[in-house]
Amino acid sequence: MRRTAVCAAALLLAVSPAGAHLVSTGMGPVYDGMSHFLLSPPSLAPLLGLALWTGLRGPDHGRWALFTATGAWSCGSVLGLALAPPGVAASLSTAAMCLILGILAAADFEAPIVLTVVLAALIGLLDGAMSAAAAGTAAGLAAIVGSSAAVFALMALTASSIVPLRLLWLRIAVRVTGSWLAALGLLLMGWAIRARAHLPWAAFR
Repeated sequence: MRRTAVCAAALLLAVSPAGAHLVSTGMGPVYDGMSHFLLSPPSLAPLLGLALWTGLRGPDHGRWALFTATGAWSCGSVLGLALAPPGVAASLSTAAMCLILGILAAADFEAPIVLTVVLAALIGLLDGAMSAAAAGTAAGLAAIVGSSAAVFALMALTASSIVPLRLLWLRIAVRVTGSWLAALGLLLMGWAIRARAHLPWAAFR
């Protein structure tokens, strides 16, 4: 028993620091930033919903959303390093974004390009800030460059795959995916509200 206790203590003392949020690929901070975004469903889901909806709306909406969301993500990530949003507030924001974008995609909602640009800017800013806050101080500028590149690639590939769809059943399949995203957002919102109800009010001052 003594030998086991000594070995266990030695192993505990020998443990190196671990990064809980930023994924380490061993290939540098740029690839770490890409991996963090691609392996973070809360960051992926709102941008995926934005790509689904703008892809259904056509190439002009897709292009504006692509460049606006990517630029806003970069700016939001820089802000997120300094202003970390509370966990419950971040969960509610993610749930709301998924719900709204899922409904827009499921309804195939027609909107002017101005609304697309405004939504893309808001989604990019909020999602980027929350992603950088979750990664913590490990998310430096190089990691932000990597995550922004991943955002650009995800939205470009998703929207460009949807834009040329003309068969009705394929567009319905995209809209069904949007309805699933909306359902996920509603579920996440319920969880976030439940978590908020169990926290002391002082946490939200």
